[in-house]
Amino acid sequence: MNLFDLTGKVALVTGAARGLGRGMALGLAEAGADIVVLDREDVSETVHAITQVGRPEKADAIVAETVAIAGRIDTLVNNAGIIRRAPLLEFTEKDWQEVIDLDLSSAFYLAQAAAKHWVQHNQRGKIVQIASLLSFQGGLLVPSYTAAKSGIAGITRAMANELAPRGINVNAIAPGYFSTEVTAGIRANPDRNRAILNRIPAERWGDPDDLKGAVIFLASPASDYVHGTVLAVDGGWLTR
Repeated sequence: MNLFDLTGKVALVTGAARGLGRGMALGLAEAGADIVVLDREDVSETVHAITQVGRPEKADAIVAETVAIAGRIDTLVNNAGIIRRAPLLEFTEKDWQEVIDLDLSSAFYLAQAAAKHWVQHNQRGKIVQIASLLSFQGGLLVPSYTAAKSGIAGITRAMANELAPRGINVNAIAPGYFSTEVTAGIRANPDRNRAILNRIPAERWGDPDDLKGAVIFLASPASDYVHGTVLAVDGGWLTR
């Protein structure tokens, strides 16, 4: 089990105030990592929950500040993101640009900054991007989100090509349909909810805790020979 032990490691998790980010931050903390949480929203609930397993850290915005606070950074989990829904012909420039800026550009620049730090200090590191089922599919009413998440899959592979020789792992998790605030409207629609459940072989929505194993694996020595992978955690959705 030492392969999955993160004791003494520091993980920066963006978008950790709630939902999937909170679940992954908790999972990394439970595996022994110290956590720096970064979010535009109140992170007090996440920090309080992590405190319960004895590993709280303050949130901060950049890699240099993370290192100043925690002494090091070993893993970056690029989870922060937003989604905008509208018919294609009505989709606004604002809804396009805001999603691309946060979901794709910010993820790239933060991953780049973490990689620069590790290369400059001759250190290994782990980058875990958060992709989506829409990294593989087109979706409906979410063109900017689909573009961003398709881009995440692409830069995960591109970064892995350059960073693998330097001992830096870049991989991604593609969550399926999870019970979070983002999907509350869909789950409240009986017809849409039923249609989704009928396609998921596991016959249930995912829970944020279902991502703990994947993120621990990709942050741990167990994944040292895994590069450029987009790991679907979707209850089997893509198999259909």
